[in-house]
Amino acid sequence: MMTSPTRTAETATLRFDPFDEAVLGDPYAHHAVLRDTAPVVLFEPGGYYAMARHAEVQAALKDWQTFVSGRGVGLADFQIEQPWRPPSLLLEADPPLHERTRGLMSKVASLASLRNVMPQWQAKADTLADQLIARRHIDAVTDLGEAFPLQVFPDLIGLRDDGRDNLIPYATATFNAFGPRNRLVEQSLAASAQAAVWVAEACRRANLKPHGWGAQVFAAADRGECSQDEAERLVRSFLSAGVDTTVNGIGNMIHAFATHPEQWQLLRERPDLAKRAFEESLRWGGTVQTFFRTTGRAVDIAGTTIPEGAKVLLFLAAANRDPRKWDDADRFDITRSASGHVGFGFGIHQCLGQMVARMEAEAVLNALIPRVAQFRLTGKPVRRLNNTLHALGALPIELIPA
Repeated sequence: MMTSPTRTAETATLRFDPFDEAVLGDPYAHHAVLRDTAPVVLFEPGGYYAMARHAEVQAALKDWQTFVSGRGVGLADFQIEQPWRPPSLLLEADPPLHERTRGLMSKVASLASLRNVMPQWQAKADTLADQLIARRHIDAVTDLGEAFPLQVFPDLIGLRDDGRDNLIPYATATFNAFGPRNRLVEQSLAASAQAAVWVAEACRRANLKPHGWGAQVFAAADRGECSQDEAERLVRSFLSAGVDTTVNGIGNMIHAFATHPEQWQLLRERPDLAKRAFEESLRWGGTVQTFFRTTGRAVDIAGTTIPEGAKVLLFLAAANRDPRKWDDADRFDITRSASGHVGFGFGIHQCLGQMVARMEAEAVLNALIPRVAQFRLTGKPVRRLNNTLHALGALPIELIPA
């Protein structure tokens, strides 16, 4: 699967396919080799470059002029290839377009609006926690990781009530499509065909409820801040990135506590660590594993020259466990300051919905801390393979009541 590195001129080369299904099932087993080989490696036979150390990954995410997003954050180069769907006006755009759309969306997705809905979210999280504890034996992915975001996020956007279960297959296909056109892409696109139709309809102005974030985006269009077509695409951006990442963020966090019961005990003794615990879970078991960039110019990184127009795969999750950045980086420790992790990206393209994810996780933890003494695994966790996400398909858990 991975051979010893060779060097051509100043470039370290690895025969390694990060999208091999065995690698996707256990990516962390390969990160140390990627980090230790060189600051920059060239993958064969893929023909693209990669960086896995924290310093280089963070710097590339910050340098949008060199490592551009507007040519696609997947393997496809939009300058020479037709995108599989209209590109995101946030994730797949650079300034000056990105400045305009990001500014608009930041006003809509404000911290104040999230604080207003937090009491409702907490009440729903408390009710769900009571229901799950009464059952005791649950699948923490479907019964919690999926159930809670689908209870609160669609209402925040103002989506129609029917068909909300389409959000997960749609997002799954979106994140798969950032990789090569492999079996995972073909299967998820086929499985999400109906979901894509639903999403397109749901993002139209006539189908959005008043007062939600979606309606606010169209109000911005009325003020001339974007076009009506752009408004639909911006609402779609909420749906692409606001569900599957949070679903898996919650699932991975529960998995971390199930496999580190002493950390859950510590959190129950010190609930003030809840915010830090979620950040550590993102650093230790990140949902988004990788994103591509395309070089807008030739650039030298630690003696390796990456030519203009090259695809560069940034290993966010590997960077988040780089021992050059964190002591004992493979250890899950909720007392650690995970500040600086790149689980939500970094720079101008960092995740717009990161506060949504943080507040959903906070509501879940606030509900579980006083109610659950222990998460006990009752079966083997099942990974749901994805070209971009470290996703769980099933997490059988017994909730031991407090």
